[in-house]
Amino acid sequence: MNRSQEREQAFIILFESIFHPDISTGELFSLAEESEFFTETEFSRNLVEATFEHAAEIDTEIEAHAVDWSIQRITKVSLAILRLALSEMMYFDDIPVSVSINEAVELAKKYASIQDSKFINGVLGTIARERE
Repeated sequence: MNRSQEREQAFIILFESIFHPDISTGELFSLAEESEFFTETEFSRNLVEATFEHAAEIDTEIEAHAVDWSIQRITKVSLAILRLALSEMMYFDDIPVSVSINEAVELAKKYASIQDSKFINGVLGTIARERE
């Protein structure tokens, strides 16, 4: 499994967690693994755990940079993708920021709309420029 596929696996867990906030990370992974379409990897688990661990900081960044959008107004798919990408950008120094942004846009193209992918690219691009 390549990194893009591992990110997609992490996205699935993060998306599911939005609908089940009371279920632990371990339980979400267990439930997902019951599906023949999911395989946990170390990278996907690390991404999910970092995203959960730093959820407050990540959501603060999203709210600060999603101009005229509250967390509640952002689609669930876009929110999960933004959280995943920001987790990578903020806590995985070995992953170039440009890769995190590109992978997030590709996930949005696959699971959301063109407008969502543009929105995600704009938010992440703004954050990346500020962090340089």
